[in-house]
Amino acid sequence: MNYSVPLFTILYKEIRRFTRIWPQTLLPPAITTALYFLIFGKLIGGRIGSVLGVAYMDYIVPGVILMSVISHAFSNVVSSFYSTKFQHHIEELLVAPVPNWVILIGYVGGGIARGVLVGLVVAGISMLFTRVGVLSWSISIGMLLLTATLFALAGFINAVFAESFDDISIIPNFVLTPLSYLGGVFYSVAMLPPAWQVIAQGNPIIYMINAFRFGLIGVTDVDVTLAFEMTLGLIAFLTLLSLWLLRKGVGIKN
Repeated sequence: MNYSVPLFTILYKEIRRFTRIWPQTLLPPAITTALYFLIFGKLIGGRIGSVLGVAYMDYIVPGVILMSVISHAFSNVVSSFYSTKFQHHIEELLVAPVPNWVILIGYVGGGIARGVLVGLVVAGISMLFTRVGVLSWSISIGMLLLTATLFALAGFINAVFAESFDDISIIPNFVLTPLSYLGGVFYSVAMLPPAWQVIAQGNPIIYMINAFRFGLIGVTDVDVTLAFEMTLGLIAFLTLLSLWLLRKGVGIKN
């Protein structure tokens, strides 16, 4: 059976959902990014100087880009899929002859699209403050897409378990935001005390940001191969978990 039509329909709906209200979905990250670069890059960065031999402004650009990708890929899926549950549109998908993997790819694909688009917007804003080149397109694009995929899947799982609109804001506020800010966006892990360096190694976002940073400017605190292996492993785990949750109807059929 050809599933391209339902897949395209879900994906198109998800992309139209955030592009139709672009002043709410694309404009805020552009303004926030400009403030990051103005405050941290221009004002504070001038006092810090360089990190790992790279100008501080250039150093924070990859982290700010990927931090935006993470938050928007996650928020797009968690808000959209929970709204589908809340408005009881999910029943239409459940009774339709559409396999679970089509539903998952459709929603996750929408999150990836928004995350990547926001990442491009942030990258464009960064060009107003500095000129960061691309050392390796394959590493940069690969990690950008994998990170967007991982957190879109995480957003899907959050939406499955959410029972109220308050539940879809708990993970972003109390998990994603702290991990992102502690993920080496504005500093090198080597700048931390030894004990905190060990603790920081348990934060998966550090690996993603550093691998993406290596792809852009060639500096990293972690092994890039390990970063890709870890990210792919987490994607595989969350994909299987998402499909299992859909098959069992957790948070959907009850």
